[in-house]
Amino acid sequence: MTINQIQDELVEEFELFDDWEGRYEYIIDLGKKLKPLQEAQKTEDNIIKGCQSRVWLDAHLKENKLFFEADSDAIIVKGLVNMLVKVLSGHPPEEIAKADLYFMQRIGLQQHLAQTRSNGLASMVKQMKNYAVAFQATEQ
Repeated sequence: MTINQIQDELVEEFELFDDWEGRYEYIIDLGKKLKPLQEAQKTEDNIIKGCQSRVWLDAHLKENKLFFEADSDAIIVKGLVNMLVKVLSGHPPEEIAKADLYFMQRIGLQQHLAQTRSNGLASMVKQMKNYAVAFQATEQ
């Protein structure tokens, strides 16, 4: 699946809920499904700066595809980062670096998240794209 197909699928999943209470519960469920990082991966280098909660993000390249693993100490944030991992993981770095992540706007996350969470989400996206650019540079 392409990045856009996965985003469209996520948007459709969120459209099944009539209100934001249901959507928040779904985000929490996504957080519970996120595979926890190994303690060895929870390093200072993997912490995303700009998040109110602690969020760790690790990335590795396999067969020209970038894979992300993440974790957080806050359940809603775990759900948010799980959505990003779901959308971006498993694609070539150049696709990730250029991706237009429109699903957050279509779902309405910016309007319904506290400013600090919204800023944290932007920091997560920025870090994932930074990883993509860095891995792209190492391939050249």
